[in-house]
Amino acid sequence: KRPRWGTLTGIRPVKLAGEIYDSCGSMEDVENILSDRYLVDESKVRLTVETLRYQRQIIGRPPEKSVSVYIGIPFCPTRCLYCSFTSNQVSDDEVELYLEALYREIDYCGENLRRRGLSIESMYIGGGTPTSLDESQLEKLLDRIEASFGLKGIGEFTVEAGRPDTFTEKKLKIIKETGAGRISINPQTMKQSTLDLIGRRHTVEMVKEKYRLARKLGFDNINMDLIIGLPEEDINDVRATMEEIKELAPDSVTVHSLAIKRAARLNIFKERYADLKIENTQEMIDLTAEYARSMGLVPYYLYRQKNMAGNFENVGYAAPDKACIYNILIMEEKQTIVACGAGTTTKVVFPAENRLERVENVKDVDQYIARIDEMIGRKEKMLEKLDGLS
Repeated sequence: KRPRWGTLTGIRPVKLAGEIYDSCGSMEDVENILSDRYLVDESKVRLTVETLRYQRQIIGRPPEKSVSVYIGIPFCPTRCLYCSFTSNQVSDDEVELYLEALYREIDYCGENLRRRGLSIESMYIGGGTPTSLDESQLEKLLDRIEASFGLKGIGEFTVEAGRPDTFTEKKLKIIKETGAGRISINPQTMKQSTLDLIGRRHTVEMVKEKYRLARKLGFDNINMDLIIGLPEEDINDVRATMEEIKELAPDSVTVHSLAIKRAARLNIFKERYADLKIENTQEMIDLTAEYARSMGLVPYYLYRQKNMAGNFENVGYAAPDKACIYNILIMEEKQTIVACGAGTTTKVVFPAENRLERVENVKDVDQYIARIDEMIGRKEKMLEKLDGLS
């Protein structure tokens, strides 16, 4: 067998392609090296090079003395069958304790970035599901972020609304009034029986209703996440989902290939789910690409993961001027990312040396709350390295 990604095992093929381009200055050379040296299939070479071209058009080297910021809210109303992220179902009291600890970290980072004269290029609030917070908690969080970091002049501000059963009209208005211009509403599939199976606890109709509500409120940059290879789905189910998505016409679509990681229930309880059919094929992947292009969307970032169904890739497609800059920056490791919250990772990029250093926060919410001073201390040592760094 000849793997379509050849000898590449890393998660960032576009980053490798960018390094080749920077050294040789020719996209043709990039194509030849990926094909001849790394034995990448022609279709994956084309996808990688097309993605790289688009990235180079919309973003070059990030501005000097700039960073991006990630805020993690590790809570969800339920845990999906395939999920391995740091997401928790906890009591209201514990959510409040988490937020108090998070505010301390946010205040610390905001003060230190200002003191160092660092500007924020993009802000991303993810999870978990940030909109699993109640309305008052969400409003207080966004107010605290604005007070600590200052959002005036920020290039991009994303809030993952995520699961449509977690947000209301008021929550969307709170997000909009804070200045977030980009949100994600993530159905994963538009097949109701699959949603029930994986534990999403919302309906297909709810996805449509909440999407239309967001449009009505003026959101003009909406992403939708999909997963290909979900249990018991075949190419006809993928086609049906893509038809529904095409009718809604989001500004970007991120197509994930199912990756079953160690912490996912599908892996932990293998025997319980042994009879489930999990299928992902090149035809399914090609079908999603065809639909994305028919919607006027082009690939703008991609990455790979271990244990992906079919050994494929995750691809983000976006309309012109709707690509998520944060996704490119973090995936291609082009800019320092300052991250706050349980399970997050701060990455300091040293461009001249083509390397980065990481500092991680503990994943467990209780440990994060109890050890917040230690988390801030870890960050202090890392942020000191930003002094004089462009």
